[in-house]
Amino acid sequence: MSQSTTRMLTRVKAVYLFIRENGPVTTSQIAEEFGITDRTVQRDLHLLAYNGLVNSPNRGRWKITNKKVKIS
Repeated sequence: MSQSTTRMLTRVKAVYLFIRENGPVTTSQIAEEFGITDRTVQRDLHLLAYNGLVNSPNRGRWKITNKKVKIS
C-alpha cells in the first residue's frame, strides 16, 4: 500500500473515532480538529457513509451508525 493511501486510511479512522467520541459533529469541527480542508473532510465522510459507518440525519451534523466495527 502506498504511503498516501496509508495516511488517508489512518485519517479516515481518526475521523470516525472523533465522530464516535464527540458526535454529532459538523464538517467544520472535523476540519478544525484535524487541520484539513472541508473538501478533504467531505471525501472522508463520503467514504465512511458509503460503508454505512456514519450518516447525517440533521443536515451537516454527522454521527455514527449502529453498524458494528472492529477497530485495530
